[in-house]
Amino acid sequence: MEIIPQDEAFALSAPMIYTLVTSVDKNGKPNALGVSWVTRTSFNPFLLMISIDHTRYSHEGIRFHKEFVVNYPNEDQTDGAWICGSKSGRDTDKIKDAGLSLIDSIAVKVPTIDGVTVAFECKVIGQFETGDHTVFVGEVVATRGDLSKVKHLYVTSDYKFFSLGGSQPPH
Repeated sequence: MEIIPQDEAFALSAPMIYTLVTSVDKNGKPNALGVSWVTRTSFNPFLLMISIDHTRYSHEGIRFHKEFVVNYPNEDQTDGAWICGSKSGRDTDKIKDAGLSLIDSIAVKVPTIDGVTVAFECKVIGQFETGDHTVFVGEVVATRGDLSKVKHLYVTSDYKFFSLGGSQPPH
């Protein structure tokens, strides 16, 4: 093994799961942000954490409303997922531009993206700064999914998507 630059090391850690985190801004406008830094941190209670750059449009909305939804887009939503991860919602309705539809969530005011493989509705129970990002810890308060769309997206180090099938849970 040899010492390599951090950016090359990070590229070698790919692929990473790709999610769309939905939030609403201070005025209630929904947004979806492409996020790969999502981690389950506890089974009981069920907690997820997401890491969001301070400059992202969604950051302010999550901090203000203390809610978000982690949506796992499926392979049919690849084009829309790319748009949500490559544009800012600050000056455009990128959910509309992406051709994605929103549905009401069960337990939070933030909407869920319709047709995703799985969605985790979260209420922020903690947050902390990590350099140029904020880690938001969310308690999962509701979950939904589509057992017919188990192939969710991953992203490579050169920002290409591919899908892998998750396994269906036992019935």
